[in-house]
Order: sequence, then C-alpha cells, then structure tokens
Amino acid sequence: MEYKKILTYFADMKDPRIERTKRHLMDDILFISIAAVLSGVESWDEMEKYGKTKLPWLETLLALPNGIPSHDTFNRFFAALDPNEFEDRFLKWVKSLCESTEGEIISIDGKTIRGSRGQGCKTATHIVSAWADKNELILGQVKVEDKSNEITAIPRLLDALLLKGSIVTIDAMGCQKAIAKQIVKKQADYVLSVKDNQQELLEDIKDSYSILQANDYYEYVDYDHGRIETRKCSILTDLSLVFCSTKWPELRSLVKMERERYFKATGKIESETQYYISTLCDARLIEKCIRKHWGIENKVHWILDVAFNEDMSRKRDGNAAQNFSSLNRIAINLLRKSELKIGIKSRRKICGWDNDYLLKILKN
Repeated sequence: MEYKKILTYFADMKDPRIERTKRHLMDDILFISIAAVLSGVESWDEMEKYGKTKLPWLETLLALPNGIPSHDTFNRFFAALDPNEFEDRFLKWVKSLCESTEGEIISIDGKTIRGSRGQGCKTATHIVSAWADKNELILGQVKVEDKSNEITAIPRLLDALLLKGSIVTIDAMGCQKAIAKQIVKKQADYVLSVKDNQQELLEDIKDSYSILQANDYYEYVDYDHGRIETRKCSILTDLSLVFCSTKWPELRSLVKMERERYFKATGKIESETQYYISTLCDARLIEKCIRKHWGIENKVHWILDVAFNEDMSRKRDGNAAQNFSSLNRIAINLLRKSELKIGIKSRRKICGWDNDYLLKILKN
C-alpha cells in the first residue's frame, strides 16, 4: 500500500516501550502521528482527538487492536523514542526522495524551539537543519543543547548527508577549518560567512579589499515587498594577504557582499556589507548561493513557526520536543510535494478535511 511506504523506513526502529505495556502497534502510532501532524495537529491531546474523530476511516487502513492510543501513550512513546534512531530513518527516507545533489545548494542553519524550555531550565531545544533548495526538502536535522553548540552539531549533520556535487552554505558559526575540510572531503563546495568569531581572517579579507582589485563582480536587483534591494557581489582570488589561507581546504576566493535596501513607502535606505570565503570563483554563482541560503529561514523556520506553531510548543518530556520536530519536518517534506498552489497551512487544513488528499500526500 503506497500510503504506508513511508513507514517502511521506520519499521526497524527499536520500540522504546516495555513488551508487556504494548497495547498499540508501533506502525499504528507512527501512521496516526504523521497523518495527524499533516492535518494540523500540534499537541498530544489533539492527536488523540484526531484519531478518535477519524476512527472509522483509520480502521480501514490500520490494525488498531486496542483502538486509538491515548494522548499519554503518544507522549510516552515519543518521549522515550531514541531521537537519533528516528532521525537516522528520516535521513534514509529523504535520500529516497532526492533526485540528485549535483549542483544543489544546501543551507545549514539552526532554530530554537523556545517553548521547549521548561521551568527552571536555562536552555531550550535547538535544532540544526539542512535544507536543499532545488529539491525543496529538509535533508536532516541534529539537536544541540543551545546555539553555541552548533559547531559540534554541524559536523555530525554533514557526516550523515549526501553532499557530492553540491554547494554548502553556512553562517558564521560554521566557519571552521574542520567543517570546511569535511565538506571538501565529501566532494562538495562551500560558501562560509566570516564574522568576528574569525577575527584574524576577517581583518585579512578587509585588508585585501582595500588594496587589491576584484577579479569578478555581479550585481543583482530585486523589486519586491515595497522595496528595491541591490546586491553587489565581488570576489578576490588573490589570497596573498590572507595569512592563514593555506589552512582553509581548497580555499579559492574571498567574497564581499554589499546590500542596499530602498523602502519606497518611507524613502529609508539600509545598507550592510558581509564577507565570505569559498571554494568557488564565480561571482554570479556565489551571489545566488548567499541569496538562496535564506531559503532555510523562509521555507523552513518561518513555516515551522507560522504554519506549525513550533515556537509555541510546550513538549518538555524526554525526547518529545525533538521527535515532534522530526514529525513536523516529515510533514513539511510531504506537503512540499503537493501540486496545489496554496500555502502549507492551507494544505494542512485540506489534509484534515479530505482523506483522499491526505492519502495522496502520504504516497509522495
């Protein structure tokens, strides 16, 4: 049955429950959970209510030996489920959806689930995700204790991903020699943002631009949302003024990105300049990679907050927040494949209303 195909990627996970307490099949719990999240469910209570409301339909698809699991059962199952196992199966499923990584721009960035911070806890669950722009898929995710630990999470995520022929973009937190080496080792290119955490490198890049002539230049103008944005990307391939250039694997260019935004309603002008390092030497391609990097903000983080209310989530038991985050990302990947020209939030509503549409989404 095609609508159950996705479950085959999770079938060999270790069930975290004690044998004598298993009243519901793991496949049934997973199917109801994915279907419920696709349909707009955001809590364990809602998940139980969804299952009971859809019971006559679900009985035609699932075994349900003891009916619909309670909200406590859903909570306990996902709180106890090993999130690394769940994410590993998620990665295998996503790889089956990817057409190719050749020429793909893969953006890596982190997001904090603010509501997961419990009383007396200093930190909330922070998830680092990888987004493939061309395939429009979340490729994977790794949990870290807080944003400052992204440096340790990014290598784990890179290690799990198929990167050959792709271009990896990461913000300043991931501008590390070991991370650049790992990307090159996996036969991919990189565009890494350079800020104050690499002070010496940043100063060398600024000095280079004050003395040397750019080797390539590209300008992009965007007219949208009541503003005019001009992006000027220039690159230097002369690395002679960068003291540590040989320590950055396959480093071929320094990048200067100048942005100016003119707001038509107010006449206000905003400008900023950012610097990058890259294995690429094409200003037009690099500008595109930098611009596409924000796809992870607009098409993942923003969607999770607006269409899935993830930031408002109060799931704090065990691994519940991390595993529910994986369910949300499974839903986003499935909903992205829909041919309907409407927003993700509206697609979720239709999944809740129309069982046939939901099954069609699950077959993607």
